[in-house]
Amino acid sequence: MLSPFMPPSPGCFDACPQADEPPSPDGLSCSLTVPGEPYSAQIARSTVRSVLHAHRLDRVVPAAVQVVGELMAAAWYLDPGRSLYLALRHREAALRLTVYDGHASHAHPRLAAHCEARRRTALRVMAAVVRDCGGAWGFGESREPGGGTRTWASLPVAGAAGYLVVRPGPAS
Repeated sequence: MLSPFMPPSPGCFDACPQADEPPSPDGLSCSLTVPGEPYSAQIARSTVRSVLHAHRLDRVVPAAVQVVGELMAAAWYLDPGRSLYLALRHREAALRLTVYDGHASHAHPRLAAHCEARRRTALRVMAAVVRDCGGAWGFGESREPGGGTRTWASLPVAGAAGYLVVRPGPAS
């Protein structure tokens, strides 16, 4: 019988990650619910910055922070006052940022088209960042209970790592 005061066998520690080892990027899975308020974009940006640092993904921070700030700002603008949900995942060498807001799809086609145009306009900067990183983005009806809209961006780590990197220009 093992005593609760006896340490586990040394082999157990070899298989388990040590407390001083940072988690791997592949284990990154984080979600956060914030109020539908203007300051929530700053909370989301700070959280993403910290989570990416903890998972050794500092090289993608500039692109990811820009994208998440734009996603949160657009979600707040289109559905102010209601909670916003952010999910951050790293899978297959890409970072996926998803924001859920409570703004449901409109039944009338003209209203739906107008709303879609407003969302695309609000996300112009984000779309440019995603394009520069070689990623993709989109939005659609949320599959979450309560409905709303799910807006997402996928940033390949290789492309996002090059975002805002100053490259030498041609010699004059």
